[in-house]
Amino acid sequence: MWECQGVRLERETQRRLQQYGSLRGKEARPGEFWDVVVITAADRQQESAYQQQIGDKLARKELPLGVRYHVFSDPAGPKIGNGGSTLHAVQRLRQIYAAELERFTVMLIHAGGYSQRLPSASALGKIFTALPLGEPTYQMLDLKLAMYIDFPRNMKPGVLVTCADDLELYASGDLAVTFDRPGITALAHPSTLTIGTTHGVFVLEATTSGYEELEYRQCKSYLHKPSVEKMRQSGAVNILQSGDSMPDPEIVYTDSLFYMDHNTVGLLLGFFHDSGGLSCEIDAYGDFLQALGPDATADYTENVENVSKVESELTEVRKRIYYLLRGTGFTVILLNNSKFYHIGTTREYLHHLTSDPKLKAELGLRSKVFSIVPGQDEAANETVCVIQSVLDATATVSPHSVVEYSRLGPNVSIGEHCIISGVSIHVGSHIPPKSFVSSFSLRLGGQLMYSTVTLGIDDNLKANVGSLSNVGSLRFCGRSLSECLGIWGIDASEELFSGDSAARSLWTARLFPVCSALADSVKLSIEMLSAATRGESAGNPGSAKRVSMEEILLHKDVEDMLGFRQLLYTDIVSQNQGGDVTH
Repeated sequence: MWECQGVRLERETQRRLQQYGSLRGKEARPGEFWDVVVITAADRQQESAYQQQIGDKLARKELPLGVRYHVFSDPAGPKIGNGGSTLHAVQRLRQIYAAELERFTVMLIHAGGYSQRLPSASALGKIFTALPLGEPTYQMLDLKLAMYIDFPRNMKPGVLVTCADDLELYASGDLAVTFDRPGITALAHPSTLTIGTTHGVFVLEATTSGYEELEYRQCKSYLHKPSVEKMRQSGAVNILQSGDSMPDPEIVYTDSLFYMDHNTVGLLLGFFHDSGGLSCEIDAYGDFLQALGPDATADYTENVENVSKVESELTEVRKRIYYLLRGTGFTVILLNNSKFYHIGTTREYLHHLTSDPKLKAELGLRSKVFSIVPGQDEAANETVCVIQSVLDATATVSPHSVVEYSRLGPNVSIGEHCIISGVSIHVGSHIPPKSFVSSFSLRLGGQLMYSTVTLGIDDNLKANVGSLSNVGSLRFCGRSLSECLGIWGIDASEELFSGDSAARSLWTARLFPVCSALADSVKLSIEMLSAATRGESAGNPGSAKRVSMEEILLHKDVEDMLGFRQLLYTDIVSQNQGGDVTH
């Protein structure tokens, strides 16, 4: 049975990809595709970067046409979370389209983070992360539009809320996934209890029906990142009875995306308008969905266990949402033959793009796509991933590594488990295993400059310390940051960090040299990386100005970064006739 399920999931996934591919660059007919696609951004700078990339994709005919594409940044001021972003984005749509909005199907993608766990996507956004499939190359945005391509034609007007770094694949047989019930409808995926502790979990009404690939069920309550004990106490644990042996019959149903009809959207917009905006973080899942279902209580409004920053008004705002949404319809669509993939961290990114045979089969991922890789047989190493890059014939990439939007010169070698993004590496450089190397264009004092970020792929950019005396507890390539500073000849002074002095981290550490030429920036940073990896005093950046990741995002030059990608694109197209391009 499970083998048949896998075949069906793969077949339906390929059908959706083909259907989306046939729409790229063509005018979508009414009802055939989304009326509106919205991407949220963290700030105006990120909004501008996203808008430019949407414009470029439309110009290259990489997206369906006749769709209203929008990017909305969060308002300036306190962070408002993805729940606040949802309300702000829909309010912007209401201002643009007025009552006409109530006739639209809207797909809203939350892409407003700074991607600290996958910093190659920090400047241009996780939703524009390249994937090794498609012609032209698919990005995460394309894949989400493809996987949800059946939804608009089976949906009453409303808003579908999803995130930028996850992917849902599913098979539903002859039944369509239909969003036509009042209130809120969520997709649910069978998961282990361990996975349930890091997701939202649905407590469902009992049923006597047998196993089906697609089921519609009423939801009694929603648990946000619950403990295993809480899942058991709440009746969230299900024992599947299919008549066949299953990998793990004890499962919970976890969340992914959800849909709101326009009546529910109107309720929330009324609350948002009356509040005059928000000054605390609201979670679209934890704070909207926990209010739903006959067994929901207001207890969660005072639980701040999963809140990153607790503001004084949070509990009151949560209670208002709870009483506003109480009694709203809450339907869950069980996709029993489905897969949920998260691609938001360096490890997840490397695993899914180089080492996951199931995802490779389901999506048809390639080892090399739209790249110049002379004289190298794709079948020789299927665990290498090269996307829109130009490699010299003598360059080598080791297994389980990803190279995207880069040039690798003669005798350049990339170690195992590396991420190489947006770089131009000249003759003879070696990148140690488990390294992250990504270049960024900057505009400083009106001048175009470059900085290359090098890290270990397991480095935690979010971990922070409150004082300089504790800097040694931060880790760079597995080594104490204090030790690395000594290797590079850098003093651990107050000037070492940007931003909040109470939260010093690798994200705010001024470690990355700034150069006037991209190649010089790459060379100097790789020397520092190699010295830290070996533990040898070398790679001294000398008097070169250094910046942090935080500062790189403040001063990024999106136009130049996209220009570098366009040069690669042009080179690859121009050599297409030579037979060296891997599609």
